[in-house]
Amino acid sequence: MAQEKIDFAAILNEEAQEFKEIQILNEAGEIVAPDLVPDLSDEQLVNLLTKMVWARTLDQRSTALNRQGRLGFYAPTAGHEASQVASELAMDKQDFLLPRYRDVPELILHGLPLYQAFLWSRGHQAGNEYPAELQALPPQIIIGAQYVQAAGVALGIKKNNKPQVAYAYTGDGGTSEGDFYEGINFAGHFKAPAIFVVENNGFAISVPRSAQTAAKTLAQKAVAAGIPGIVVDGMDALAVYQAMASARAWAVAGNGPVLIETMTYRYGPHTLSGDDPKRYRTPEMDQLWLSRDPLIRMRKYLTAKNLWSEDQETALVEQFKAEIKAAIDQADQIAPQKVSDFLKNTYQNAPQNIQEELQKFNQREAK
Repeated sequence: MAQEKIDFAAILNEEAQEFKEIQILNEAGEIVAPDLVPDLSDEQLVNLLTKMVWARTLDQRSTALNRQGRLGFYAPTAGHEASQVASELAMDKQDFLLPRYRDVPELILHGLPLYQAFLWSRGHQAGNEYPAELQALPPQIIIGAQYVQAAGVALGIKKNNKPQVAYAYTGDGGTSEGDFYEGINFAGHFKAPAIFVVENNGFAISVPRSAQTAAKTLAQKAVAAGIPGIVVDGMDALAVYQAMASARAWAVAGNGPVLIETMTYRYGPHTLSGDDPKRYRTPEMDQLWLSRDPLIRMRKYLTAKNLWSEDQETALVEQFKAEIKAAIDQADQIAPQKVSDFLKNTYQNAPQNIQEELQKFNQREAK
């Protein structure tokens, strides 16, 4: 893991809390903060971009599968690759992930088999039957609730004296929920090893960030909980990686939690369940953020270092498409759930009325 290069102690000093956005790699693929560059080998840099290309491919294929009726609920992730992939790769497999519904890429990178992620999208129980070694909970649908869960998990880690952290994600709208403050306040008081990531993509569904809060930044909300908060260019994979690695070093050392606001953008709708971003976003806004695409700047950076090529990426995309096809085919092999299954999974000791319902559905399904 990278050494702590961000001075969180100084951030806690009131005079230092300006919340300037941290950027290492600009839109042109140029290093603008050499003192903050994470200690990554060429192999690790290539892996970082490889996983970002995988995430973009997964988003494109998942969108197509949803349109074909082969997936259920889906929240697009294009534009979030640097924020999601770089933050996950900075963590240890023993760290505990508490995701929300848009954080399926992090779950897969953390160890969830892809076919199970597809089953989760379909609402299938098997999508929640995690491998024993996977340190994570299923994606949280309730906005902000994972922050409270992360605080509890982090306190448990502290009590067990483990060199781990709990980390959770939410969107900018999540910071307007009570659970957001309760989670960071609880973790802050107990100095529990938690990292709270706020992916600020500008809109809580259709509500612009400016209509949610008068705060100049979302990171500054950490001040009320007595913990350090920072703003990071969420389209800059190197900056996100460094922020997460530094935050992990800070938390594992017993200093308590960190709040990281990543400035990012989702290129697609909030979910594929009816949202139309053209109703609340302008073409000019979309174009501005497309020019900041996290994949483009990493491509430029690695190409300049002779570590990346167009042919290399094309081959990877074809490989990922094949892997995704195999995973959706595997998901198709799992028997569909029946109504009786829902009743059986809900109750360990079913009351009399549920037993009667179960008998009724068993008879219907047997036909």
